[in-house]
Amino acid sequence: MKRNHQAGRARREGCEFRVLTDDDLADIHLGTLEVLERTGVFVEDEEAREIFAGAGGTVDAKGVVRIPGHVVEQAVRTAPSKLRLAGRNPKNDIVLEAGRVGFTNFGEGVAIVDPYTGELKVPTKKDVADTARIVDALPNVDVYERAVVAEDVDQRVVHLHQYEAWAANTSKHGFMGSGNGYLSRKLVEMAAAVAGGREKLKARPLISFITCPVSPLKLVKDTCEIIMTGAREHVAVNILSMAMAGGSSPVTLAGTLVTHNAEVLAGLTLGQLVRPGAAVVYGSSTTAMDLRLASASVGSPECGLINAAVAQIARFYLLPSWVAGA
Repeated sequence: MKRNHQAGRARREGCEFRVLTDDDLADIHLGTLEVLERTGVFVEDEEAREIFAGAGGTVDAKGVVRIPGHVVEQAVRTAPSKLRLAGRNPKNDIVLEAGRVGFTNFGEGVAIVDPYTGELKVPTKKDVADTARIVDALPNVDVYERAVVAEDVDQRVVHLHQYEAWAANTSKHGFMGSGNGYLSRKLVEMAAAVAGGREKLKARPLISFITCPVSPLKLVKDTCEIIMTGAREHVAVNILSMAMAGGSSPVTLAGTLVTHNAEVLAGLTLGQLVRPGAAVVYGSSTTAMDLRLASASVGSPECGLINAAVAQIARFYLLPSWVAGA
């Protein structure tokens, strides 16, 4: 099991980049509670709306759910601060807890450069397997995120093909978008077969799900299903906002962070209402919109600034985080 180095502790090791003060963090938290309670979040899934309503939320005719602040704060308190992500090889287990910094590859690639011909091509299932083998061999990459999208299989069940490809080619823990509730349950069945049964998978989770709210302030049906399935099946869910400052969220850093935080905390609250203690990762690929191209400026200084702030917010809530690099 790996316990990576820590950053930001009062020790003679590591480093820290603080974008926000303690008062900034408190203001973002209070602003987020106001947004969730007064503006609300659009929730597309009927079962999820019923769960929120049962906890004291109000649901209007358009599917907008307004969540009381105390419900959100209680959900944050029940979410675990420490996660153990298991690999098929126990030496590759990794612990997520306050201050420990690890690394993963980027994911969801829709094109890949062929390593033999140098040509840009559409990825295949074999490419999924190959990227998993590369990550497995890299000692400084702690977990595998499904790197590319296999375009040569039936897209209705592409997630199942992709798990088959990467699970057999890395002994590290893996994250992947799981599609919807049905496919998430099938992935749990596959992971249980790899682990040797449901109880062994529960004790040593080999897979985690990723799902993205739709900015601004929407929990679409697939996202709700993945969060609820993860909670019921004891699989961690990385709730990862992809807000774009100046596009789908306010152009200011503070405004975008409030929108981002509201989306993640709404998803977290849903998971905790399904099962208190459900494992959640506070995720972010939030960045600024390139105003010339109307596209996400990934790898920009703004991306680094936003996600340094996101990491601080996650620590404010005592939650493990997953943020995009600059």
